[in-house]
Amino acid sequence: MPTRSVRRIAQQTARQVITEEALSSVKERRKRNLVENKPLPDPISLGESDTLKILLTANEGKKASRPHQAFLLLREPKSNLDTSFPLSIKDSGKGKLELTQKDLPVQFLSGSQTLSASLIIASFGSSKPYRNHAFDLKVELESSSPPRPVDMPLRYGKLPEIHHIFKPDPTSPPKIITVVFAVAVIAALPSLLIVWLSLGANVNHTSKAFGSSPLSHTAFFLSVLTMEGIFFMYYTSWNLFQTLPAAAVVGLVSFLSGSRALREVQERRIAGLR
Repeated sequence: MPTRSVRRIAQQTARQVITEEALSSVKERRKRNLVENKPLPDPISLGESDTLKILLTANEGKKASRPHQAFLLLREPKSNLDTSFPLSIKDSGKGKLELTQKDLPVQFLSGSQTLSASLIIASFGSSKPYRNHAFDLKVELESSSPPRPVDMPLRYGKLPEIHHIFKPDPTSPPKIITVVFAVAVIAALPSLLIVWLSLGANVNHTSKAFGSSPLSHTAFFLSVLTMEGIFFMYYTSWNLFQTLPAAAVVGLVSFLSGSRALREVQERRIAGLR
């Protein structure tokens, strides 16, 4: 839109605000017209059951046109706190705004007070926007009405300390089950020894095996016993993080020493010693 046309819209809109502006109060049922650059001498009262209605028409020359923005600005003179309410404007240039106390922010409803109301109309381009003090709005509150509840804004900061409650450690199974399985394991040892002897195990080669490779056989035998002790500790008191490192070290020793011990057994088998 050309700058000259935009400027003409702002000027014509200002004239329409002066000649066709209507402010009405449902309670008083009165209409008031504004005068150019001169606010109304008396404030407009806005009670709890009142509705303030603003009507205007924006023209470009003799043709109605729609400005880019038009809104009512309310400002509290003491604190300079302000808020704006946009007018609903159609393509025909006709704008409308209805305002009640429910639409006002809670800061404006802390008590009966008078707000400064200004009309702001502007569009694109370099034209000077229209902004004039139109009237004063007196907010009247009834003493019997309860105050509006205020929602506290979200604040980011330190939160209360959270105490985590972890589940208790798993308990051991009943003692009777432990005893039954322990007896079963102990009873299996003699059976294992009998089967080992029946398959041709030669106990007479024990001294020769330990004499040829004492370190590997001793380390392998002790690593097997140590691994059983690790399982016992895990069953009684240790957790998984204590068991895994110890089992990894003992397992490595068992693998290395067992490989060397089996190599020594193979050498005896090749030599014909059974």
